[in-house]
Amino acid sequence: MEIKFEKTGEACGQITVSVNEADYEAKVTEKLKEIGKKHVIPGFRKGHISLPELRKRFGREVKSESINDVVISAVFDYIRDNNLKVLGQPLPAEATEIDLKQTEYTFKYDLALWPELNMVLDKTVTLPFYKIEVNQEMMDEQDKNLRERFGAQVPGEEVDAKAVVKGSIMELNEDGTVKTTEDAIQVVAGIVAPFLFKGKEEADKFLGKHVGDKIAFNPSKAADGQVAEIASMLNIDKEKAAEVKADFEFVISEIIVLKPAEHDQDFFDDVFGKDKVHNEEEYNEALRNMIAASLAPNSFQMFNRDAHDWLVKTYGDMKLDNGLLKRWILLQDKNATAEQLDQDFDKMLPGIKWEIISGEVAEKLGVKVEEADLLARASFIARQQMQQYGMYNMDEETVTDMGKRILADKNYRRHIAEEVEELKTFDALRNAITLDEKTVTLDEFRKLANPEAAQAEA
Repeated sequence: MEIKFEKTGEACGQITVSVNEADYEAKVTEKLKEIGKKHVIPGFRKGHISLPELRKRFGREVKSESINDVVISAVFDYIRDNNLKVLGQPLPAEATEIDLKQTEYTFKYDLALWPELNMVLDKTVTLPFYKIEVNQEMMDEQDKNLRERFGAQVPGEEVDAKAVVKGSIMELNEDGTVKTTEDAIQVVAGIVAPFLFKGKEEADKFLGKHVGDKIAFNPSKAADGQVAEIASMLNIDKEKAAEVKADFEFVISEIIVLKPAEHDQDFFDDVFGKDKVHNEEEYNEALRNMIAASLAPNSFQMFNRDAHDWLVKTYGDMKLDNGLLKRWILLQDKNATAEQLDQDFDKMLPGIKWEIISGEVAEKLGVKVEEADLLARASFIARQQMQQYGMYNMDEETVTDMGKRILADKNYRRHIAEEVEELKTFDALRNAITLDEKTVTLDEFRKLANPEAAQAEA
């Protein structure tokens, strides 16, 4: 076998493989014998057909398959052994006809070559990193939210912005009197949460009211016409709820208000875990760290965006063989057409270039995605999901089990793997270069994150 490589352009090359009978005949014989052993061939007992007969019946197909196996293996071995960086996969330069009488063949494969980017990713490179300042207003707001979240519902005297109200709900006639006909909708033990109403005007009717007060309100307007919500409020089926347009009278029998939690040990334990915080000083420090941690992803996302833009600007002017890339895309996507690809290719090119750039960064900085990385990310996602339901102190074992279940979904696993690789690549870049760290206010950060909006407001 003879194999050689030559560059045929700035971003392409060609591998030529020449084989003779000695390179593939043993594989042909092996495959023919395997057919004779495993297949029932008319006119012969299983396993008793001669090799010449097998060659006569299956020779061309087996020879073609065997040569293809040998050649493809040789091509990939050459690429690996010679550290050739290839985009996509080798593409046959031309079709080669297999003739049973012929013993020597030559095959050519075109390669789209990975561009030489000559990246410099060290401390000589400086990029900005913006941290958001945690101010007292944020501290007060977070404290208020936490005290409400871990507070208790208690009887109240007046309906406030967070109150739940119990009482009777009676349908009204057009003149404002209570409807008493047989088809009237009446709820003896009703319960509503005005702060959840979609119609603010209807919710405001309840504010400041007391036990025994009557409120005329419109359930349809309160729910903004959402049939399921109307049905739940009035204890009726959805078909009937869809027809409800009338006002109703709510007579308050009980008011339940939210009593914010006090700054005591139970509250500290609920928020931060058992015995993690013991006094006001530790609470304020933990609260500040909590807010800083919640803001940190914004800083990382801003850095990732800036780093992406810098990498594309610095290394995006690369040489690619668009013709070979198009051939490879058409080979991968059976539904694509050459005409459509020609129209869409310019839109696809930035994505292709970014894959090359990010891949180069990952390789240069030694980024590797391990199973532990996937589990850590899946567990993080699981914890976020639980926190949406107010579950803030899930134990590690439970969170890890949830992460494993997430990874069991192949599609989700693939998505997480891509996400983790990108995150690790930017993390590695952040650690490799020099960061010009700047602390900014939330408003300043928002302007930096969306300069177009900032200019429009100016």
